Amino acid sequence: QVHVVESGGGSVQAGDSLRLSCVVSGRTFASSHMGWFRQAPGKERSFVAAISWSGHTNYADSVRGRFTISRDNAKNTVYLQMNSLKPEDTAVYYCAAPAKAETVLPPSFLPEYDYWGQGTQVTVSS
Repeated sequence: QVHVVESGGGSVQAGDSLRLSCVVSGRTFASSHMGWFRQAPGKERSFVAAISWSGHTNYADSVRGRFTISRDNAKNTVYLQMNSLKPEDTAVYYCAAPAKAETVLPPSFLPEYDYWGQGTQVTVSS
């Protein structure tokens, strides 16, 4: 059984930084694509960033240049470094993994992800 557990959320001021972590168990992490999504109140869950098993990255336009996704295969962990946070970044952040990693680039389409964590709240105040 695959388990995905996020941590690192919190309440910060605009302009601050946070680093989210996501630990995956129950599968071969090193051969897995990984992604981060977020869901703000009243909105649909949306793509934030993804990283392939080989290190290729992909970002939503709204976070490119401010957020950085990375992974540590030795720790079965993927990170999301969030800098220059804005109030519009307030959301529950979810870590996810697709069941397959057959593409070179990691997917950004939500239905392509099969395993999800419970989410971690990020609140940015102005």
